[in-house]
Amino acid sequence: MSNSADTPAGTSAGAPARPGRSLRWRPVRVLTAAVFALAGLIFVTSFNTAKGTNLRTDASLLRLSDLIEERSHKNAGLDESAAALRRQVDSLAARDDGSGGAQDKRLGALEGAAGTSEISGTGLTVTLNDAPPNAQAAPGYPEPQANDLVIHQQDLQAVVNALWQGGAQGIEVMDQRLISTSAVRCVGNTLILQGRVYSPPYKITAVGDRERLNKALADSPAIQNYRLYVKAYGLGWKVDEHKAMTLPGYSGTVDLHYAKPVS
Repeated sequence: MSNSADTPAGTSAGAPARPGRSLRWRPVRVLTAAVFALAGLIFVTSFNTAKGTNLRTDASLLRLSDLIEERSHKNAGLDESAAALRRQVDSLAARDDGSGGAQDKRLGALEGAAGTSEISGTGLTVTLNDAPPNAQAAPGYPEPQANDLVIHQQDLQAVVNALWQGGAQGIEVMDQRLISTSAVRCVGNTLILQGRVYSPPYKITAVGDRERLNKALADSPAIQNYRLYVKAYGLGWKVDEHKAMTLPGYSGTVDLHYAKPVS
């Protein structure tokens, strides 16, 4: 029988003594803790990103589309205001600018070349459109992919370039006159031109000799390739000729933002 001096402190007589041991982390516990920590981080990040919204909906995309449409309408209104102010300035400048007849003639020619004055004559309109929603391949052609059924930027550029090549005196895309700084760009299934957004069908109108314009369209390799998709999948292609027509002058800003004139 042991006396009390042999009993470890903090234990009662007859109770088994607890052997001393150090705290050790097993690999499984470390891995489990890491998984829970990572899950918590993901939950926090998801919450901060969603800010209480449903991430599985496309509401954010709809808001972006609405914003683009709103800005497009706003830009259209600003274009109209700018055009009115330009007409006032031109009217005031024409009253007494001190220039002679030769100078006025030269200025008029420069305005025509720059696209800032209206132009009249014969011409034509090319209309491009996406394929119908239920479009199917014509016999002998492979089944279409999504990109085969919509108008692309290069299709619009091909028509514009061909019309210039055919001697067009002026070109209008949708309701906007093209000038030297105009850029025909597509984002997704929409056309963005000079700050405004358009959806198909796309209309490209040119003033010029109709025979030369038609020949330039027919001779363009890029348009020949596009016409194959018209035949295979039903993309829209239509050419309307005009005996008399008028294109308005460009009314937006003509300031260069990313280039400097050569001195």
